[in-house]
Amino acid sequence: MTLERWLRVITGVLILITLALAFYFEDDFWLIITAILGFNLFQSGLTNWCPIMATLKVLGLDKKG
Repeated sequence: MTLERWLRVITGVLILITLALAFYFEDDFWLIITAILGFNLFQSGLTNWCPIMATLKVLGLDKKG
């Protein structure tokens, strides 16, 4: 998978997990994390830089295919 696909999968899973935790624990803290993830996606769309992508590159997942 490409880095962009890894980013979408990881971020989507994290958003779903934090939404489920917010629903289960009825705690707004988890929604703050969800908002941070959403803002990170927004800024990565504008700047083409994302901390998750930098981490994936270090892990060697930046190969095409």
